Amino acid sequence: MVTPDQAIETIRETGGAQPGNRALHAKGKLYRGTFTATPAAAQLSCAAHLSGAAVPALIRFSSGSGNPKQPDNAPGVRGMAVKFTLPDGSTTDVSTQTAQLFPASTPDGFVSLLHAMRPGPTAPLRLLGYIATHPSFVKALPVVRAANTVPESYGTIAYHGLHAFRWVAADGSARFVRYHLLPQAGEHLVPPDVAKTKGADFLIDELDKRVATQPVRFDYQVQIAADGDSTVDPSKPWHGTQTVTVGSLEITGIDTEREHGGDIVVFDPMRVTDGIEPSDDPVLRFRTLAYSASVKLRSGVDRGPEAPAT
Repeated sequence: MVTPDQAIETIRETGGAQPGNRALHAKGKLYRGTFTATPAAAQLSCAAHLSGAAVPALIRFSSGSGNPKQPDNAPGVRGMAVKFTLPDGSTTDVSTQTAQLFPASTPDGFVSLLHAMRPGPTAPLRLLGYIATHPSFVKALPVVRAANTVPESYGTIAYHGLHAFRWVAADGSARFVRYHLLPQAGEHLVPPDVAKTKGADFLIDELDKRVATQPVRFDYQVQIAADGDSTVDPSKPWHGTQTVTVGSLEITGIDTEREHGGDIVVFDPMRVTDGIEPSDDPVLRFRTLAYSASVKLRSGVDRGPEAPAT
């Protein structure tokens, strides 16, 4: 199995994972807000932040690239990560992105894809070879490509969790879910010809101005797995049509407290709390190891016990 260090080195070879920055989603900004669960949330999970009381939230919007200078007007995947602070002071994280599927079912498959995508004259042949040995990639590719857009705002595009989590209610009932964060302002994209006229930091500048005048709100929705939906393969779509809105996330301002000096913020989807359990998705569990390696790369610091168990 590929190691986290090998994965980050491969990301570097494709133009990402620059020293001092996150391996992916390097360019981003932190914001503050609150999350308030709906009554329906407590029926699905006994997690503390789903009880209905408002809880503080730290939110990071980002470009998917490992290049910290990636221009905002370039098409690509965007990310939205949320850290909820629970009543006891602990935290739990959600990580989402604008692509609804991951391009590979395993860490090894993802690294093989990155190898195939390395810049160079043989890249097309390498990619064809990857497709020949990973036929499921063909089905995921259109979904991933559909996210290669430029949004009008970080606040006007939907974000999706790639992995399944098992939500357990107080009565012991359980179900697997995937997460979706849907903008209350609706989805609005920028046409390619208009995007070219935008500035390199227009998404961050626009969101700063937006939250200065009004909160930016997202509906937090879960999709419940149907029979046959894979809970371990993030490259496969779900066919379950049952969705439940479990809360509202309200972003109210720019965060000015975190990531100063040696402070490091990690949004790790494996950081769960009572009432939420990670699935056995190998990509999900690998992410914690990769984040630890990325933190070490950019700061020289070992996460140690701060890292969730895998």
